[in-house]
Amino acid sequence: MNDAFYKHLLDEMYDGVYFVDRHRRILYWNGGAERLSGYSADEVTGRFCGDNLLRHIDECGRRLCTDMCPLAATIRDGQPRQAEVILHHKQGHRVPVLVRVTPIRDEHGEIIGAVEVFSDNSQQKAALEEIERLRQLALLDPLTGVGNRRFIESITHARLEELRRYGWPFGVVLADIDHFKAVNDTFGHLTGDEVLRMVARTLAYNVRAFDAVGRWGGEEFAIVVQNVSVGMLSVITERLRMLVEQSALSTNSATVRVTVSLGVAVARSDDTPLSLFDRADQMLYQSKQYGRNRVSVEEPSSDVEDGEIHTALSMHAALLSR
Repeated sequence: MNDAFYKHLLDEMYDGVYFVDRHRRILYWNGGAERLSGYSADEVTGRFCGDNLLRHIDECGRRLCTDMCPLAATIRDGQPRQAEVILHHKQGHRVPVLVRVTPIRDEHGEIIGAVEVFSDNSQQKAALEEIERLRQLALLDPLTGVGNRRFIESITHARLEELRRYGWPFGVVLADIDHFKAVNDTFGHLTGDEVLRMVARTLAYNVRAFDAVGRWGGEEFAIVVQNVSVGMLSVITERLRMLVEQSALSTNSATVRVTVSLGVAVARSDDTPLSLFDRADQMLYQSKQYGRNRVSVEEPSSDVEDGEIHTALSMHAALLSR
């Protein structure tokens, strides 16, 4: 079979294919490359890809044809590469493509150029974005933007598995906005929604990066706190209570402030998400019964050392003195 046969096969490919020499001069440009870029073989053959004809950029808008070109890097070190880039179409618009670069070697193993195959990545990106959108719809609360109940239950299940396998401690917190019905009755449901968002953000922005916050339902929020003793969990929760109390929402007619009551439970190896949150709910009920705007923590088990509690109380005092 002669070269014309192989050229015909390459031209029939949907993917774009082109060859360059060591200086990145384009030696061959197939039909797929013409369809995806809008540039014909006559327009690009003999030109250097470093001329920035396709003006490849990454997701951040950084130009790749100058000092971050995957093609140039492969010619330099002989390593195949794959990257998601965005090329400039002849008609002016941007097209996301997946590029795969492989070095071309002579009979002595010396690199004499490279071949790049690029394919339309827009459908794949759209599919991934749709999956992410559906994931967010399934796991995020649309009003507040924090996780929903399904998200918290999933996280809790995973933390329980870690507790049973590795002994990593964690606890859960239920936080309920005090007198929330009065907020709705006094200021209206739109302001009530803003209050929910305010509390959700206060909680989400003030936990550690590896802890999880979600809306449990109505005006109630749940927090899963990892790698903590009972005392430290008390400190973290008390700090969140104080931060919500010091938050304020300005409306046209008034400044709205709310408080939260919180219940805290520490996970046990024989817990289920249901049993764990049931104990936290009992502590939340206790906070409501004792006057609201307070934290109630279930009694620590006997394996909690006095030293841990002493350290936690000292940290609590330090936080309150700020």
